[in-house]
Amino acid sequence: MQGTSGRGYFGIGVEGVSKSANLGALLRTGHAFGAAFCFTIGAGWDARAARRADTADTPAHVPLWRFPDLDALRLPDGCALVGVELLDDAPELPSFRHPLSAAYVLGPERAGLSPALLARCRHVVRIPTRFSLNLAVAGALVLYDRLLQHGRFADRPVGAGGMVAAPGPVARHGHPRFRREVPDWALDQPAVKPGEV
Repeated sequence: MQGTSGRGYFGIGVEGVSKSANLGALLRTGHAFGAAFCFTIGAGWDARAARRADTADTPAHVPLWRFPDLDALRLPDGCALVGVELLDDAPELPSFRHPLSAAYVLGPERAGLSPALLARCRHVVRIPTRFSLNLAVAGALVLYDRLLQHGRFADRPVGAGGMVAAPGPVARHGHPRFRREVPDWALDQPAVKPGEV
């Protein structure tokens, strides 16, 4: 299967979400796209209820960090926090360059991300829609866009529905090769005696 392995790593999380089914679906989506970790910030949710939407049982396969509040949030060194929010001045997702190492955070549909969390984000990106989307749908769009950017896929064809050749194998170095015989061209050279240059 091609696709989920790309460059860098990412995590996905939520702030203040209370709907367990939405969170479960988001965790499952993160797992499907290859998340290195998932996290919650001040989320009140029932893990058993979330499992109904998370049929992949993501917390058994991907680390899940539960932070009680924003002050407790800790991310790996060099990991950029990226908020997903409908802000007028935020770059739109199709024009956004995803950091190589990123943690994407989404908020509840009605309230959005808190001002304190937005202030901590290195980047804030918006999905160009008329109104806010379901949490899991928004997360899937962001992770799919990241996959397109950091994955290794063939270019899209010019015509609709056309096929292009799949990308070739990744270049790798072969085993070292050693010469065991003198090449033919070296045999035709006059012998050099010691001391002659």
